[in-house]
Amino acid sequence: MESKAVKQVHNAVKNGDSMSKEIFKGSIASAVVYSGSKVMSIAVKNPVVVFGLGLITGFLIHKYRKDIIASTTKVVDAGKDFVLQQKENLEDLVAETKED
Repeated sequence: MESKAVKQVHNAVKNGDSMSKEIFKGSIASAVVYSGSKVMSIAVKNPVVVFGLGLITGFLIHKYRKDIIASTTKVVDAGKDFVLQQKENLEDLVAETKED
């Protein structure tokens, strides 16, 4: 018994609407964070679980280190491009105000 809105979002994601995909990703991420906080509050009470989680995390970071570095570099480059674009826009606005 899905609601009409859920069906519309699901169909839009299926059909390739990029905005709906981002909304869907955001809702999944928030659900994961919410459930993860509950799990972590239980896990930190047992030191063996904390140690095991550390081992698993370290292994996964080591295994996917090249992907992590590549995606981080991509994000940093995109951030630099964004800053340069905003700087250009600001310079254009300042030039326009000086002309008037």
